[in-house]
Amino acid sequence: MPTHIQRSVCPYDCPDSCGLLVEVEDERVLSVKGDPEHPFSRGTLCAKMNHYEKTVHSPRRLTEPLLRCGKKGQGEFRPISWPEAIDQIANRWRKIIAEFGPQAILPYSYAGTMGIIQRNAGHPFFHRMGASLLERGICTPAKGVGWQAVMGETPAPSPNQVLHSDLIILWGSNAAATNLHFLHLVRQAKKKGAKVWTIDLYPNQTCAVAEKNFLVQPGSDGALSLGLMHILVRDNLCDEKFLATQVVGFKELKAQILPDYNPEKVSRITGLSPQVITKMARDFAAADAPFISIGGGLSRYTNGAMSVRSIVALPALVGAWAKKGGGCFVGTSSGAAFDMALIERPDFLKGKPRTINMSRLGEALTQTEDPPIKSLFIYHSNPAAVAPDQNLVLEGLAREDLFTVVHERFMTDSARYADLVLPATTSLETSDIYRAYGSYSVQRTRPLIPPQGQSKSNRELFALLATAMGYNEPYFQLSANELIAQLCETSNNWWQGIDKQSFNDGLPAELTPPTSQGYATPSGRIEILNLTLKFKLPCYLPIIKDRFPLQLVTAPALKTLNSTFSERDDLREKRMCLKVNPVEALSRGLEEHSRVTAFNDQGEVEFYLQIDNNVPVGIAVAEGVWWIEFAPGKRTVNALTSQRLTDLGGGSTFYDNRIDLR
Repeated sequence: MPTHIQRSVCPYDCPDSCGLLVEVEDERVLSVKGDPEHPFSRGTLCAKMNHYEKTVHSPRRLTEPLLRCGKKGQGEFRPISWPEAIDQIANRWRKIIAEFGPQAILPYSYAGTMGIIQRNAGHPFFHRMGASLLERGICTPAKGVGWQAVMGETPAPSPNQVLHSDLIILWGSNAAATNLHFLHLVRQAKKKGAKVWTIDLYPNQTCAVAEKNFLVQPGSDGALSLGLMHILVRDNLCDEKFLATQVVGFKELKAQILPDYNPEKVSRITGLSPQVITKMARDFAAADAPFISIGGGLSRYTNGAMSVRSIVALPALVGAWAKKGGGCFVGTSSGAAFDMALIERPDFLKGKPRTINMSRLGEALTQTEDPPIKSLFIYHSNPAAVAPDQNLVLEGLAREDLFTVVHERFMTDSARYADLVLPATTSLETSDIYRAYGSYSVQRTRPLIPPQGQSKSNRELFALLATAMGYNEPYFQLSANELIAQLCETSNNWWQGIDKQSFNDGLPAELTPPTSQGYATPSGRIEILNLTLKFKLPCYLPIIKDRFPLQLVTAPALKTLNSTFSERDDLREKRMCLKVNPVEALSRGLEEHSRVTAFNDQGEVEFYLQIDNNVPVGIAVAEGVWWIEFAPGKRTVNALTSQRLTDLGGGSTFYDNRIDLR
């Protein structure tokens, strides 16, 4: 049969939602390349997606329902039919509901797929059931809350604005690993004369793009921002006119907060010298249109929301928002472009079920709840690897009285603990709509190949479960394409200028955020002072420091995404390594490439030691989230992370943990 090329979209949890050109022959994907007509990714892909066909047609793909026949965690299963699997689930759930009530059932999902149809397919079902609600905040909700504290619902600027900036600050953002196409824009701006800085914990791949790299102590980002503000005020470098007309709370910040953040004090907190901090502030003020891009890592501390809030407030002091190319970027939010109630169906929700934070899954599964969690339904997530406090999570998953169902493409760590494993489709086998959170691009997709084996999409699975549970609402039997049609019929002013027919045909498009006078805050101005919050003004909240000497940095990996792509031998690193400075290795008598144990009060994890002069003293860097199958020991990095949450937003604190080595 002749080959043909069709469009699709990268489905993974990345800001870019890259456009794909997929070559298909005889119901098989031959190759995947970037779509040069995509308005943001423009034809380039990361290493993870350049051979996506290896994931789609991996010999590791699950292709039939599986029933556990061994001990939980061992991964021993036998095939069963779909009707048998659905009947078993429905029967067990009916018994649990009869004895404990529907809140004894907990769904667990996150961002294994970013399509708005498939990702949210379980919400209506579990709303209808009355199951416990899941607070889905394992990634960077603190970053969003930090933005909202200052900017309210103001839409983020287009990332293309960076092309007009003359000073670009990548603050806590390893864009080479997490935001590749924004980094392309940064390089273009640099060719036009823009200066580029990074502010981070250790030199990473992105640092090669910058003229200046500033390494700060973990969790000190908010203090640095306030220290820069102190100098701007002290040296009369603020844009007084902009502050007087466009900002609320600068006078209060100037009087109550900034006097405490002189360069000497901020130097002790951040590790940067007073001279460097002073020069940074003056160069920032001298720039015509400074642009800050904030990464997610700095929001994963117990002070994460406050740190982001402090950084978001910084451009206002120099009037950067009034300049083309100036301002701050934390990510786009285009959810208002879609009537998500059509997909999530909050109207199905009865009563007020309890809410369980997904970062505290271990606690929920092992501590006494009322009612106890008796069934866990996991889809497009791998909590056994990615959730904090891995030991407690695995203890909970090992409970024989916990009925666990996992809908997955591969035999992940979580799937090994399931009573039933159901085969899931990939993005090339389903219909969906994808919207980026690093730009305003949006695109719909259709199946390019049939489902592999007996795999089913989220949408198909929940339709089967709804029928088995006797949920007769017509909504549950709508196809993904019918839901997409309903969404498109309810479009609003975000869709100005978009050709609906072209969008329906699969061409990428760019949404347009509605514009209005001023800022989308209660006052219509940038709100440095926010009276709705416990802390009315930005301030520095120190992170917790315990008896362990090394700050653990759970950094992103270049070729994997959290635990995703671990099934690919060509993308997975050869060894699960921990990077430390030579001083830290020498003081403990540890040698390069030796097996070491990292430990704290949460647990112990074995790594191979990588000695790196670029890693500052006092830090240990673990890149990526590994499957236990490929780890040197019996646990991976999240056996060292705690279930503590961020100051606001209920986010995880993956960067706010300390360890030692032996």
